Amino acid sequence: MAIEAPISKYKKTNFKIYIAACIIFAVVFAYDGYLSKYEWSRRRSFYEKHIKDGRPDATMIFNQITPILLAAAAIGLGARLWALKDKTLVADESELMISNREKISYDSIQKIEKTHFDPTRGYFIVTYKNKDGNEVNRKISSKIYDNLAAILEKLVAKIS
Repeated sequence: MAIEAPISKYKKTNFKIYIAACIIFAVVFAYDGYLSKYEWSRRRSFYEKHIKDGRPDATMIFNQITPILLAAAAIGLGARLWALKDKTLVADESELMISNREKISYDSIQKIEKTHFDPTRGYFIVTYKNKDGNEVNRKISSKIYDNLAAILEKLVAKIS
């Protein structure tokens, strides 16, 4: 029976916070950069201070360019969050599948360092030999995956 560890709520929440921050700052900078020129704007003094002879200074240019970059960053972070939503760590009968490209067979695992692991937080390190015969340390953290206690239990049972 395969045990799955989905992407953690911690990581998803952080992406959502970054997206919200990008959007909020984009709105603030866009207001100052584009809407402060109107009489009804409460930031008219900002416009008058940063426009000299009809030409914007560096601060005004920054406030006009930054919203575009922040909107692009929010879209990129949203795309990354959407791509990560189905990412899982799977411990099946013969190997630990971190991704489609990275699979660790139980026979190649040398040791598991679980000194810093607590069922609710922390990480453990899996040391294994890769295809080239080199020893590789792979850190698996609870900040990236949920349900690591069950994965660790299965790993220990399989290599013992």
